[in-house]
Amino acid sequence: MNMTTPGVMAPPVPKTLDDMLLSPVMMRDILLKTIFRTNAAETSEIAKRICLPVAVTQELIDIARRQKLIEAMGSLHAGGSGEMAYQLSDAGKSRALEALGQSEYFGAMPVPLQVYREQVKRQSIRNIAITRQQLLGAMGHLVLPDDLIDNLGPAVGSGRSILMYGPPGNGKSSISNGIRDALGDKIYVPRAIEYAGQVITVYDPIVHTAAEDHEDDPTSLRRKTRFDTRYVMCDRPTVITGGELRLDMLDLNYNEVARTYQAPLQLKSTGGVFIVDDLGRQEDPPQPLINRWIVPLEENKDILALQSGEKFEVPFDTLVIFSTNFHPNKIFDKAALRRIFYKIKIDGPNQKDFLKIFSMVAKKRKMPLDESTLIHLLKNKYPEIDNVYANYQPIFLIDQMISICNFEGIPNQMSPELIDRAWANMFVEESDIQH
Repeated sequence: MNMTTPGVMAPPVPKTLDDMLLSPVMMRDILLKTIFRTNAAETSEIAKRICLPVAVTQELIDIARRQKLIEAMGSLHAGGSGEMAYQLSDAGKSRALEALGQSEYFGAMPVPLQVYREQVKRQSIRNIAITRQQLLGAMGHLVLPDDLIDNLGPAVGSGRSILMYGPPGNGKSSISNGIRDALGDKIYVPRAIEYAGQVITVYDPIVHTAAEDHEDDPTSLRRKTRFDTRYVMCDRPTVITGGELRLDMLDLNYNEVARTYQAPLQLKSTGGVFIVDDLGRQEDPPQPLINRWIVPLEENKDILALQSGEKFEVPFDTLVIFSTNFHPNKIFDKAALRRIFYKIKIDGPNQKDFLKIFSMVAKKRKMPLDESTLIHLLKNKYPEIDNVYANYQPIFLIDQMISICNFEGIPNQMSPELIDRAWANMFVEESDIQH
């Protein structure tokens, strides 16, 4: 299997401990903690656990042996791999427990922040050359105005911020997801990064979709790896938040028990897309949320803080998409709007596109079309709402009619009567409720 991705240079494999650019004490302690927690014994197994080449792992084991923290057990399996097996000495167990008291982190060696910065440049979202065909291919299931792709294409290709606004129910979320699907290629996400001796976990299987695993020969001391396995090759990540987004979710998350940090949402989305859906519905007002993004959007870097209060810079290489049902002038000041590079209004469909969507949904739901029902809908129902069409309405009306047919025990069908019953559930009548 080809483990490189076109257009993205893979992180180089470290050849020696000096290539790691990590504190020798940190590396040794992670090694001891990993052996203690996993009972890994053979060099190849330990190498897999700490995500280093076998030769580099052996170099680290040899250092710990000289410090009398690890001892050799001989060949673990007679007639097996023939690999030397190791175990922690009493001093090694004591040091492992002491190190776990300082931080519970074990497993993959972290990538130093300065090294990660270089990989971010190699796989920047701004390096993507997206074509009209790619965007249309990812959104072929959507009925969009002719000029929308004209506006979206340059915005997505720039890798800069996008604000989509317009009335609810017209596909802003679906368009955001289509943009994500159009990216297509893969990047390398670090399992964890290191700054000032602190470990920050980045790879998150909930956010990141890993490519198929590639297994090398675990018995070979000359095992070949195509990229630094402290990274996971993934689809470009997508983080989607909505009304639940809070400002504190954009800060480092410190685990008091494990004494480790977890990357905030925007750092996990590096190299990919961060979608803020339903902007204006969050607990925090939209203006402070936008203010939080000003430095990252303008300077391509974010500022995070450790528990100690020390602040440091991390790369900000993310296509940020804001989506709102409010008019931008009502929720942002001019300075905030100026910092969002593209503002794209998403209106509802015209009658022709509405009928196209209605037909597509009916076919997908196996609902036979009926001309008299459509005429009734267009001539009698839509004038009640000034002929304002929305993308969500065909799905709503057809699903309502299907539910009624199921309840009545009749085949899927549409009629003026069924449309009237479905229509009654789509809106709430404006009236006072008597108490």
